Amino acid sequence: MSDNEKLDTVSGAVDLDMGNVGALRDAIAAEDHKGIRGLTDGEHPADIADMFEQLANDHREALVGLAADVLSPSVLAELEDEVLENVLPLLESAQISEAVAELNSDDAIQIIEELDHKRRAEVMAKLPDRDREEVEASFAFNEETAGRLMQHEFVAAPEFWGVGQAIDHMRTQGEKGGDALPDLFFDLYIIDANFRPLGSVPLSTLIRSGRDVLLRDAMHTLPALIDPSMDQEDVAYLFEKYDLISAPVIDESGRLTGMITVDDMVEVIQEENKEDMLAMAGVSDAGLTDTAFTTVRARAPWLLVNLGTAVCASFVISLFKDEITELVALAILMPIVASLGGNTGIQALAVAIRALVTRDLTSANMWRVVRREALAALLNGLIFAVLLAGITYLWFRDVKLAMVIAVALVFNFFCAGLAGILVPLGLKKVGADPAVASSVFVTTVTDVIGFFAFLGLASYFLL
Repeated sequence: MSDNEKLDTVSGAVDLDMGNVGALRDAIAAEDHKGIRGLTDGEHPADIADMFEQLANDHREALVGLAADVLSPSVLAELEDEVLENVLPLLESAQISEAVAELNSDDAIQIIEELDHKRRAEVMAKLPDRDREEVEASFAFNEETAGRLMQHEFVAAPEFWGVGQAIDHMRTQGEKGGDALPDLFFDLYIIDANFRPLGSVPLSTLIRSGRDVLLRDAMHTLPALIDPSMDQEDVAYLFEKYDLISAPVIDESGRLTGMITVDDMVEVIQEENKEDMLAMAGVSDAGLTDTAFTTVRARAPWLLVNLGTAVCASFVISLFKDEITELVALAILMPIVASLGGNTGIQALAVAIRALVTRDLTSANMWRVVRREALAALLNGLIFAVLLAGITYLWFRDVKLAMVIAVALVFNFFCAGLAGILVPLGLKKVGADPAVASSVFVTTVTDVIGFFAFLGLASYFLL
């Protein structure tokens, strides 16, 4: 195979090769050490982690017993949290300590935080002093904050240095090995005498500049300085807003204390999007490896909330039980009104949640967006009211019934559009997460209003 063919093969290998996973299972079952090595040696840590995650728990345990070193530090850093939580008890504390010591502090903290307190203390005790201090410093900050995300390894130089001196310094540090240089970095941070960041020089700029150029003349302005207590979602927003590849983290005195890189931000953005998507569906982040009981426990609370809202909608229907008994067509058409109204509300809700996450929806443009969504819902309501009225007339040959369902549908569309935008705004105002609770309230509003409008109008005009 030519080099170009190899490149084409790699570039197309987006999905995991399940054939390799099956072969790995067979090699584990046969205790074939050579086969295991053949499937994992030379593979990217992320690909090895993907294969490992596809294995059942018994195969994972067997693999750790047969070839624990397959789970290199880089592979451990790539594992999903729920898988890592199950794997770490299978490893010796010394192996975990060695892995943590090899990784940058941001990856190391992701592994250590999955340990229970006893194992955590054992692992921390075996770490070199510098690594232990960095981990302890990260644990001083809450989860999902910049302090947990940042790595303490970075490269900084004074503004009066020349480009050549900076390059020589980095080369010397790199030759020392260990933690002298981060494994991955994109910017050289320029600092003053008090270690406060003044700007940065991207490595691309450093390479293009002459050796005699002073760093102060080559540096770029820093668009954002990250406070370690900042929420990771806010950090992700800054990275997106300013197209950052890395950003400096400062302490309470403004001194440079770490950096956050874009690879961590990609994970955060994926995690936040996943959480919002699951929250809108009323479920939590239950992994594929969780037991049925764990999944039930995670989903039951929101199903209980939905039960309560469904009872509210049913109560509205019960107020018109005599009318429904007298005119069966009402029972036939009710689901149409509720379904169309619910979808309208969810559409507006999705727009609102997305706009809130990206900070596009603010107090400055809130009422303009509300008016737009209300008008869009009203126009859609008019279009579908005409369509549904025609269907109703052809179905039941009743002009009054067609007019009633048309008016009810327009009213429900309008209210659904308003609910879809106002409910998440209201929840945001009171400090609640709009993605978590909005869908339940929006569907309740559309069901209750839809049923009440349709059945109320039918009761007044048809009976």
